[in-house]
Amino acid sequence: MTSPNALRLLLGFDYGTKQIGVAVGQVITGQARELCILKAQNGVPDWQKVEALVREWQPDAIVVGLPLNMDGSPSDMSERAQKFARRLHGRFNLPVHTHDERLTTYAAKGERLQQGQNSGYRERPVDALAAALLLEGWLQEHISG
Repeated sequence: MTSPNALRLLLGFDYGTKQIGVAVGQVITGQARELCILKAQNGVPDWQKVEALVREWQPDAIVVGLPLNMDGSPSDMSERAQKFARRLHGRFNLPVHTHDERLTTYAAKGERLQQGQNSGYRERPVDALAAALLLEGWLQEHISG
């Protein structure tokens, strides 16, 4: 596993069965920003689009949100997110980490409301913002913590 100190740039994925939020984060600043939302069919993204993102950003590692229940136990989606993480590792031979993503979607919706963007979730999905928040959480835990 790569030492967190050797990392510079990370891609974060907020996994879902219909769409997957993507964000990019920098270790130096500890901050992340939303990139895009990838459509998925039953949890399977267009792998060519994922590959294009990996080629463009050349991350040192990838972080995938791990959807846990509020009590910390695995949710129905946890295994699917872990499988997605394993596929990312297998396809791109990069270190892939998972990070507890509890409440990131809730926080992302709240952030959108604070920005005055209170249009419905369907019109303005928060998946990429949730990916940025989970990536920042991973950075705080592993880099500055």
